[in-house]
Amino acid sequence: MSVLLEAHDLTVSYRVGSALWARVRGHAVPEVHAIEQLDLVVERGSVVGIVGESGCGKSTLAKALVGLAPLAGGSITLDGETLSPRRTPQQTRRVQMVFQDPSASLDPSMTIGQTLRELLRVHRMVAPADVQARAEELMRRVELPVSLLQAYPRRLSGGQRQRVGIARALALEPEVLVADESVAALDVSVQAAILNLLQRLRAELGLTILFISHDLAVVRHLCDRVVVMYLGTVVEDRPTEDLFEDPRHPYTAALLSAAPRLGFEKLSGGSALSGEPGSLHSVPSGCRFHPRCPVARPECTDRVPVLAGPAPDQRAACHFAWDTDAAPSERLGVPANGAARMDPL
Repeated sequence: MSVLLEAHDLTVSYRVGSALWARVRGHAVPEVHAIEQLDLVVERGSVVGIVGESGCGKSTLAKALVGLAPLAGGSITLDGETLSPRRTPQQTRRVQMVFQDPSASLDPSMTIGQTLRELLRVHRMVAPADVQARAEELMRRVELPVSLLQAYPRRLSGGQRQRVGIARALALEPEVLVADESVAALDVSVQAAILNLLQRLRAELGLTILFISHDLAVVRHLCDRVVVMYLGTVVEDRPTEDLFEDPRHPYTAALLSAAPRLGFEKLSGGSALSGEPGSLHSVPSGCRFHPRCPVARPECTDRVPVLAGPAPDQRAACHFAWDTDAAPSERLGVPANGAARMDPL
């Protein structure tokens, strides 16, 4: 596959506290890097999962990719074109987002039909005479009855509202769909229906999808590749089955070992993730994960690991990720294959 979306040295910063008070005292305005020098490559037509603990920067990355978070550094390239800080309407249409909570992202004072028709008119996606027909087509595309165009969001179930959110994103005919925890608030049966819909849309429309989730079983079921984030950086980026069967970063192994399982006893000697996530206000020196790492060595405290590996699609940011002489227990702090024993969805 060819590369469609690429982020290079991406940095996103947020101000902390009162900028006015800092200036009055003659201090620099304090900032925190929610994402720092992050690299990401997304191939055309693929589904890439982005996982990590809360606060690791997943949602900030999503907002940066769709142009909702200003960049403090780095660049985002789409199909060879560098996206400008102030995106043109055409650039905006090419990368769209499906939000976690459609109840908050849909205007409660507008019917579903009004929402879709307004979007189509503003962006001039079709001729004025074809707006209604296109709105109906979008509803059928996401497997909703056309009659719901007359309904307000409050009349719809959670799953129906999420399908409307997907239809709204599809209205602009994007090449990339960023789904930020888009099934997290739904029950399991509705989750499965939405995931099947995303898979069908990918096949029919040739969509490229970035799927952000806490649910590792869902990620394994849906995604071709998985990007693991920790404290605003990528610590592992590999094909899905390779990562689940043989994680190369201790943080990835800990995430997998901590995931709920059916049909397995708790792993003896396993290394479930322990301790509190590091703070973006005080990022550790060297490897960011070393204060919580079960196999940290002295060099981890002052040497920053490089995200690298034996192939472009096999990358991990650990000094010992590709140490073939070490057993998995020595390299990761978990029993061999222990972290990968997860039930698929």
